[in-house]
Amino acid sequence: MSLESVQSDLAERAPDLSVIVTEASTATVQLAAEVHGVAPGQIAKTLAIRVGGEEFLLVTRGDARLSNAKAKAAFGGRPRMLGAEDVLRLTSHQVGGVCPFGLPAPLTIYCDESLKIYDELIPAGGSTHASVRLPLARLAELCGDRWVDACDIPE
Repeated sequence: MSLESVQSDLAERAPDLSVIVTEASTATVQLAAEVHGVAPGQIAKTLAIRVGGEEFLLVTRGDARLSNAKAKAAFGGRPRMLGAEDVLRLTSHQVGGVCPFGLPAPLTIYCDESLKIYDELIPAGGSTHASVRLPLARLAELCGDRWVDACDIPE
């Protein structure tokens, strides 16, 4: 199960971090923000994207929107969001629990510049009731520290 893959991954690569499992759903940015008592932007959402033949993940702040123009410039082609079946195949996580941890195979992961406004972020934890609270620098480190400017944030 996906939650277990995230717990196993973090136990190996970041034993100081733990997955927070909640009774209430954290399947959407808004629900997760309410459960954790933070602004929606502090929820780090993970997008599965294809550009040409390459599939990868982009971690961005919860209230950001993928910008076609910025993403095209950052990734060298027009971005396409993957459907639920492809997301599950690529990450082993169901939509609502997608995160950059516990992946079945190595995958390129980018962090969006929009995250840098926060010192601490809360991505999903592999299920619709799980999250991980961690510092921005730690998230970037665990994701490979690749930064792009691919999203627009609300004003």
